[in-house]
Amino acid sequence: MDSSGAEASTHSESKDNIAPSTSNIPGQGGDGPKSKKASLKRSAGEPKNAKKTKKQKKARVSRPAQLGYTVHQGEDMLLVISSSTSQYDGSAWMPPKKGRKKKKLVKGKLKAKPIKKKKTVRAKAALANNPVIKTQEAAAPFVPQKAVDHRWGESLPEEVLINIFQMVVVQDGAVPFLCRAGRVCRLWNAAASSPVLWRQVTVGHCWIAPGKTQLPKTEQKIKGTFDWLASNRFSQLRDFSLCHWKKNVDYAVGVVSQFCPHLRSLALSYCTGLTASAFQVLGLHSRSLQSINLQYSEFQVEGLLEYLENHGSQIKQMWLTHGLKNDRLLSAITRGYCPDLEFLEVNTRLDSKECELSLCIQALQGACPKLKYPTVLTHGTSTSIVNSDQTFRMLNVRLRHKTMRSAADSALGFPLLEELCMATTSYSYMTDKDLLDTLFGSTRLRVLDLRGCTRITPSGLAALPCLELECLFWGHYYSSHVGSSAPKKGLHQVTQKWSQTLQQLDIANQLFTEEDLEIAMRYLAQATEADTLRSLNLSGTRVTPPALRSVISQLTALSYLNLSSCRYLPRGLKKIYRGQEDIRQLLDKL
Repeated sequence: MDSSGAEASTHSESKDNIAPSTSNIPGQGGDGPKSKKASLKRSAGEPKNAKKTKKQKKARVSRPAQLGYTVHQGEDMLLVISSSTSQYDGSAWMPPKKGRKKKKLVKGKLKAKPIKKKKTVRAKAALANNPVIKTQEAAAPFVPQKAVDHRWGESLPEEVLINIFQMVVVQDGAVPFLCRAGRVCRLWNAAASSPVLWRQVTVGHCWIAPGKTQLPKTEQKIKGTFDWLASNRFSQLRDFSLCHWKKNVDYAVGVVSQFCPHLRSLALSYCTGLTASAFQVLGLHSRSLQSINLQYSEFQVEGLLEYLENHGSQIKQMWLTHGLKNDRLLSAITRGYCPDLEFLEVNTRLDSKECELSLCIQALQGACPKLKYPTVLTHGTSTSIVNSDQTFRMLNVRLRHKTMRSAADSALGFPLLEELCMATTSYSYMTDKDLLDTLFGSTRLRVLDLRGCTRITPSGLAALPCLELECLFWGHYYSSHVGSSAPKKGLHQVTQKWSQTLQQLDIANQLFTEEDLEIAMRYLAQATEADTLRSLNLSGTRVTPPALRSVISQLTALSYLNLSSCRYLPRGLKKIYRGQEDIRQLLDKL
């Protein structure tokens, strides 16, 4: 009995000791319910926090024994301390090892770039193991190239170098190219000093910007340079131009006229300060001067009048700008100061308000019977042909004809006239009678520019005596009268008369009827034997597709066709056609 009681007592004690650890595990046999009740009774008297703390303490104590490390919590970090006597050292401490591996990999990645650089450096060193072969291979083609470049500058014949310089001078001018080329070497200096290259010289702003004052040293340098050029380079100078000079114009003109006996042309563009003394020097030394261009320049009119009175017989070409003072020059020309004048051009400044010019055509015919290219221009855009060269001009003059008191010289006319330009962009006083009075004796007329002349009619053009007209410009541009007049008729008279000789025809914005345009185009198409028409401007007209088809199909030499703003054509066809192939494609669309 005692032994059984003792065993029972010890058994109960063991249950009491095991109950706290096994109370939460289900399926522990018959003692399970009793242990649960005992744990509930004990836990009812204890606070909840105590139970949690006990479990946390037991968990902390058991983890280091199993894993071999301890964790301490700080304010902002966790401190992990490994146990040196742990049997799991090296196998269970996986997180630190992984971290170290990652760090090693990162370090390896960072070191990968310098390793590659080392490899590239090693590759270069490996390639440089045979330096003798490399130097021989590189030096073999390089040494002859240096020798060839060096010999080209010294052994080139001077005549060949002069021809090369001549092509550059034609395109870019003699100054400052020849001045810079002469500093390269002795051969280039000898070639650049050839008088043949200095026959046409244009001098602009070489020392000072426009509008700025010149210092005394700069002015002295300009004069010294001009003296040296005139005495050493201008011995065969023919054409001299001076642009945008505000000072020393008299000095430059005087030096050029003294040292250049072969001077034929003098042009001053946007220059000021030309006095009578310069014209006197020209009269004394420049006996071969034939052309004077003083457009947009300020000069003493009295000095030029005196020069024309004494030496006007040698002048054949003259360019003037319309103004209150310069009109006296036209009066002097009509009085016979320049009897051999062949070319005359008059225009105005773009900002000028005085565009009206009174001129007696009959007096000009009597004073200048050799006149070939008289042009009275207005500001705008003009295309005319002078000496078979196409030029563009800015225009702004309205010519008013004066009547001549005595009709003795009225029958002279311009028998040698080849071009007449009376274009305007604002208003024109010229009528059919004025045009006939001007051209009644001009049977050699080739170019007639009447753009903006709204009073000219087709019958007036058909009455002209010239039979071989090549270029007729009769369009209306930027005029207040465009589109305001009634439809016209009679264009077929013009195309019928000059269908065999016309090369350029411009009737832009002319309000001819559709029927009249179709007849006129038919006359142009009949000139298949001549086939001379190259340019046709029908912009703003009432031309129809059938009329166009008849012209394009017959005239194979046509290379320019303007159909912009043609109201009777489809939208896709209203444009400018350039080239014969482009025009043939248009024929397929009509």
